[in-house]
Amino acid sequence: MIRFIKFAFIGGAATLLQFFLLGIFVEFFGMVPTLASATSYCSSAIFNYLANYYLTFGSNSSHQKTLPKFIVTVALGMALSTALFSIFHYLLVNYVLVNTFLFSRAYLIAQLFATLLTLIVNFMMHKLWIYRK
Repeated sequence: MIRFIKFAFIGGAATLLQFFLLGIFVEFFGMVPTLASATSYCSSAIFNYLANYYLTFGSNSSHQKTLPKFIVTVALGMALSTALFSIFHYLLVNYVLVNTFLFSRAYLIAQLFATLLTLIVNFMMHKLWIYRK
């Protein structure tokens, strides 16, 4: 349970970084929200890997062993998160938030839903595959 709490805390910090970058990419660089979501996910993955390697799982495995597994996990997580983001963003923009004050921030709400659903899958992959002793 403590390991999950650490994982969630580090994931929360990585998620804040992801949301910050998502906002920068969309608001200042004019990126398409789905591309900005995928790019910010990859960017926060570096922090996530290092923090989980050292703090959550206290791994003594070599990066040569854990990093390729992490890259596969990030790729799967990004695919899942991006697919969920696209679905939620489409539904929010076209059906839920039409003509509301939240319409222009639909990408943030979509990212929140996608992130919450991806959390458990990511934890299980970290625990059972990447850092398994």
